[in-house]
Amino acid sequence: MAYKKVLLIGGPDYFPGSARFQEVLDLTEKVKIALRGGYEHFSHSGEVLWFDGELLPVFRWCGKTRVAE
Repeated sequence: MAYKKVLLIGGPDYFPGSARFQEVLDLTEKVKIALRGGYEHFSHSGEVLWFDGELLPVFRWCGKTRVAE
């Protein structure tokens, strides 16, 4: 199975632009990014967008969870 480049949209203002592009194996799985003591969650919205000559699946922010202590 090959990785697919995706675009992450939404999330908190402090979400870094450098993390907006990720590679995933499965478009049905959520993307989880560790950030500031928690995880930002993104799920595939069914959308695709052209970005820099590539057609990328869009994952939209769907929530945050905190790391258990």
